Amino acid sequence: MGWKETAEPVLTRMPTVERPEGHVPFKRKLAWTAGILVMYFFLTNITMFGLATGGAEGDFYGRFRSILAGSQGSILQLGIGPIVTASIVLQLLGGADLLGLDTDDPRDQVLYQGLQKLLVVVMICLTGLPMVFAGNYLPVDGQLATSLGIGAGGMRTLLFAQMFVGGVLILFMDEVISKWGVGSGIGLFIIAGVSQQLVAGLFAVPALGTQVTGFFPAWYGIITGSIELDPFVQSLLFDPGNILALFTTVLIFAVVVYTESVRVEIPLSHARVKGARGRFPVKLIYASVLPMILVRALQANIQFLGQILNNYVTLPAIVGVYSQGQPVSGLFYYLAPIQQRADWMWFSGAFTVSAEPWQIIIRVLVDLTFMIIGGAIFAVFWVETTGMGPESTAKQIQNSGMQIPGFRKNPQVIEKVMERYIPQVTVIGGALVGLLAVLANMLGTLGGVSGTGLLLTVSITYKLYEEIAEEQLMEMHPMMRQMFGD
Repeated sequence: MGWKETAEPVLTRMPTVERPEGHVPFKRKLAWTAGILVMYFFLTNITMFGLATGGAEGDFYGRFRSILAGSQGSILQLGIGPIVTASIVLQLLGGADLLGLDTDDPRDQVLYQGLQKLLVVVMICLTGLPMVFAGNYLPVDGQLATSLGIGAGGMRTLLFAQMFVGGVLILFMDEVISKWGVGSGIGLFIIAGVSQQLVAGLFAVPALGTQVTGFFPAWYGIITGSIELDPFVQSLLFDPGNILALFTTVLIFAVVVYTESVRVEIPLSHARVKGARGRFPVKLIYASVLPMILVRALQANIQFLGQILNNYVTLPAIVGVYSQGQPVSGLFYYLAPIQQRADWMWFSGAFTVSAEPWQIIIRVLVDLTFMIIGGAIFAVFWVETTGMGPESTAKQIQNSGMQIPGFRKNPQVIEKVMERYIPQVTVIGGALVGLLAVLANMLGTLGGVSGTGLLLTVSITYKLYEEIAEEQLMEMHPMMRQMFGD
């Protein structure tokens, strides 16, 4: 008996959101999407009951927050982290063909979805338990614990239970959007989180006596003379002027929108309907920017492991030396991604970098290598496991009745043509996105958004725009729904 037969009773009984039986009107899709988005904002602003204010050692995810779509100390503490980590595991298992699942088989599709949900629950436990019980990352309110008579251990258990519920909720919120809304829940949550940071980076007005953070309030102070620029150029480029951050943000927007429009178009014609022609576009970023979530999540999990080990054992200096919860030397320091200008700009008087220049150079090179090679590898995995590879694409074209003019109507022939473009474009696009993500982090962006988060937001928003346009087209012309299979 194989693993599928053994696990089938459990996997097929995993709770799931029912698919709509027929076409869902566009307005209803928008209503579901807006409702889930409001619920997401609501949950990210609810602090877990029993959590003490202040005294925390820091955020486990730190600057990864913009791509993991969570909020420190809230019900959605974990964000989409468990979902992404489970996807990484499934990508690796599927890429190595260890699952033995045929995604074209309806039974195997149910098993795959059930396995994904089970892995998400496991990842919620594996990431949530150390956050609560290791170190002081989520300190409990001692007075409240005593008054309730449950002690610190009981209060930590209560914190984990709330975190667990939040992790399960965001899993089903993502599923509701995927089946009843527009786009994907994961993409929507990333856009929501990053947009909050961007708006804050542009318009945030500081509290009395604190440093100016918003771009426009800072420039209002500069123009009116209430903010002094000393030294002049450095203050304009970095804080409080942040011209470099504005330039990087606009540049990333422009580059992603441009690369989304760069494509190789393969001509198609219908085998039976004379004059019916079309084109199959192979975009430069063929695998989209979503595989970057997997790469950054892998880096986040590596740093997560380092912090856990540092809490329980004394690590050798060559493995990692920590200060205030962050690696300052050793292997884990070199594996830590560059998140901001202060991580590498040792020559600027605006920052204080404790590491030696050669250490910083190694760290930058490791991050570039990790993101470029990792981006290419995960892009290939993404294409092969989501039915975007040459073989799957050839079958889709064949089943639609289309063929490539000048070639025999045969899926193997179409596959050979697709193999000339898809693998090469996938690798180039994945590596390009990895390079852009690191450069954006190094130069800094408005609101402190990570480069990967900004890339994801622009790309997902662009695709969401295309999907909304397609939905509106199908609403105006119902016959189009038959062509798209909706």
